[in-house]
Amino acid sequence: MRTLLRWVALLGVAYLCFALSLLVLQRKLLYHPAPPIEPRIPGATLLRSVSPDGLPVVALHLPAARGQATLVHFHGNAEQLADVAWLASVLGATGLGLYAVEYPGYGLAGGPPPSEARIYAVADAALRQLHDVLHVPAAQIVLHGHSLGSGVAAEMARRGHGSRLVLVSPYTSIVDMARLLMPIFPVRWLVTDRFDTIGKASELKLPVLIIHGGRDEVIPVAMGRRLASAIADASLVVEPDGGHNDLFILPGYGDCVARFARGEPCGALKR
Repeated sequence: MRTLLRWVALLGVAYLCFALSLLVLQRKLLYHPAPPIEPRIPGATLLRSVSPDGLPVVALHLPAARGQATLVHFHGNAEQLADVAWLASVLGATGLGLYAVEYPGYGLAGGPPPSEARIYAVADAALRQLHDVLHVPAAQIVLHGHSLGSGVAAEMARRGHGSRLVLVSPYTSIVDMARLLMPIFPVRWLVTDRFDTIGKASELKLPVLIIHGGRDEVIPVAMGRRLASAIADASLVVEPDGGHNDLFILPGYGDCVARFARGEPCGALKR
């Protein structure tokens, strides 16, 4: 009996220590900044400014064709502005502009380490710059977030930015993602950077397009379906054989987003 009690006590201490480690180290586990690389996209301009609270704001701007919308892109984890050349190429034939925003602590932005609040502050400042300095009207701004960036795009839409929202491979919340990975821990109380998109669903009053891969190996497609059901004006496109990072290479991706930006149905992605 003593041996059993000793093992139970040791397991309890180990459990508490691991839970405390998750609480302390969660941002190191969540965010994966990549070393800075200078983006090289023909026709694009790198813009630098400072947010009202002193955070560095770095964005890459590729102007839209006359009368066309600008896609404001929030990238996924372990990515940076240099990695959005594919999106510029995809959008090239559509006439859509591109405005990609960097996160604090990622790529060329540098500055303090990332957090949910800091990322939101920089994204908000970058969008105000797009509207006030580059004179792109809200009606021609389409928010576009992939993976980690889907939560950022959703929060900017909740704040009233943009006229349309595209969520690519989105999660319902980081708490839900943590619960999938660590079901034995009380992540609801441990996770502080929550990116709670599902909790904001009722506040999203604009048209939303959700694109998800049926074989997404990182974020289950069930999360995309759940978001589509919770958002009033949402349409869902599921690519049955799509994964987490390969949806953009489908030939019909750019056309789908461009149609949605014009208020037309996206339809299925073409292979």
